[in-house]
Amino acid sequence: MTESLEKYLKEKQLQMDEAIVGYIKKLEAPERLKAAMKYSAEAGGKRLRPILMAASCESYGGVIKTVIPAAAALEMIHTYSLIHDDLPAMDNDNIRRGKPTNHIQFDEATAILAGDGLLTYSFEIIASELAVSETKKVELIRQLADAAGPKGMVAGQVLDMQAEDKKADLEQLEQIHTLKTGRLLRFAVTAGAMIGGATTGQIASLQEYAYYLGLIFQVQDDILDVQGDPELIGKPVGSDETNLKSTYPKLLGLDGAIQQKEMYIQKAKQTLKEAGVESSVLVDITEYFGNRDR
Repeated sequence: MTESLEKYLKEKQLQMDEAIVGYIKKLEAPERLKAAMKYSAEAGGKRLRPILMAASCESYGGVIKTVIPAAAALEMIHTYSLIHDDLPAMDNDNIRRGKPTNHIQFDEATAILAGDGLLTYSFEIIASELAVSETKKVELIRQLADAAGPKGMVAGQVLDMQAEDKKADLEQLEQIHTLKTGRLLRFAVTAGAMIGGATTGQIASLQEYAYYLGLIFQVQDDILDVQGDPELIGKPVGSDETNLKSTYPKLLGLDGAIQQKEMYIQKAKQTLKEAGVESSVLVDITEYFGNRDR
């Protein structure tokens, strides 16, 4: 990672951390619920989705303060999904980002409700805090619900569970991760571009970019589960194998997974050219997604 990108990511991460925790602190809700929501929200995430939204917005001349409410809302939905993923009924994980998972730190019922709280609060933040036209606000809420719900992330989670202990082919694997991971990434770049003032054609190219970016992210996640550093990734390696998950290394072998990732990276960069932002920070973020170590 270049020094300039590292500085950019750290700067944006601090801004997003402050915004997300700030929204939870001012929420009028039972203190235990707020504590559980805040616990997972500030557990050390990289804030890649909101940073991606900010970078997309800035690529078309927008400013970060305009995009922060939508970015914070998106990260809350991502955080809710992790809380629920870790539950005994799902992946049954005890560690997340090097800390006890929410249901271990609190209890299962509180963790479920903390996730529910983050999910629903995210839409309130967009509706009440985002300074865009009402028409654009409604469209952003619709797109986020579509990306996170039964046609998007939730659908991907169901397909992922159904693929456990089965040999998924490449097309099935891409479908799972396009839904489970890629749809929220697509919302990030689409929302950022919309708020920043991109044209309809540019947004269409960015949506294709986000498709490949989601696959890049997941392949690297699968690779890290095989050969990553547990201290860096914040959980034990080999959990995908333990949970009988369908993964790229399992399907293609480790070398094949790496080659597939490189192909996705090249296609993502091509779509950035078509979107007219081939010299933006999005190019560096693409490389970072494909070569991150945590």
